[in-house]
Amino acid sequence: MLDTAANPQLNAHGELLHLLSIEGLPRDVLMRILDTAVPFSEVAEREVKKVPLLRGKSVFNLFFENSTRTRTTFEIAAKRLSADVINLNINTSSASKGESLLDTVDNLAAMQADMFVVRHASSGAPYLIAQHLAATQREHIRVINAGDGRHAHPTQGLLDMYTIRHYKKDFTNLTIAVVGDILHSRVARSQIHALITLGVPEVRVIAPKTLLPIGVERMGVRVFNDMKEGLRGVDVVMMLRLQNERMQGALLPSPQEYFKSYGLTPEKLALAKPDAIVMHPGPMNRGVEIDSAVADGKQAVILPQVTFGIAVRMAVMAMLGGG
Repeated sequence: MLDTAANPQLNAHGELLHLLSIEGLPRDVLMRILDTAVPFSEVAEREVKKVPLLRGKSVFNLFFENSTRTRTTFEIAAKRLSADVINLNINTSSASKGESLLDTVDNLAAMQADMFVVRHASSGAPYLIAQHLAATQREHIRVINAGDGRHAHPTQGLLDMYTIRHYKKDFTNLTIAVVGDILHSRVARSQIHALITLGVPEVRVIAPKTLLPIGVERMGVRVFNDMKEGLRGVDVVMMLRLQNERMQGALLPSPQEYFKSYGLTPEKLALAKPDAIVMHPGPMNRGVEIDSAVADGKQAVILPQVTFGIAVRMAVMAMLGGG
């Protein structure tokens, strides 16, 4: 039996109750999500717009922090599962009127919610909501973390894993580089935990020292400060956005200097394997993290990532909703 107190995301049988973080989830659960997403991706290719798995369920998108792309893909995913979707931009409603996070949750739970998709600027907010629902005997309401502070963005990490598996088939013979603002990126944390759990033998992080967390090596990665050295022979290049909104103080000389050292250009990409793929969670800063020639080039799989993201979010919702 699993210790559900240690991992509130799983029940005693190892099934998902919530998706709060990739950290702590076993490999078989990650693989189950990826496998579940496959038929949803195929359904989209056949242009079947809806399946009835969440018919009659209410999904509340609680976005305390703006993100058009993530919210839209969650909304599309829920609607394709036939759920009723309620979008709430909390910044312009309850929170701005002084209502606490848990008061907001209580009021929405009273509206017969079945699932909360939560994006919040504070790390741990989705955990707090899940704990509160359990403490008030409303465990039937599922919580999906759509990004919290610097902590985690599990569905982005999962859609990235789906993309890698789609193009590379197997995780266990790859060298993968995560490049850029590791320090402030919840996406990077989720990516690294997923890659290590899925058995990638070498995960590299490439960044200036000012954009690396202290002790990042303990996550099981190899650290490179020189991008050209770090990209040599890799199978997958995962670029990250500079999180300017989370930076305090001058961590970089200028965007131009950053691009010179850490922007992905065709010349730098040529150091990777010839069949290497290039990924980016978006939105991209062209000319800062990535050159347009790379972003629009034949090795980039950035737009397929967005498409796969809908299938992966459908898979997570279907699993949590009992489908």
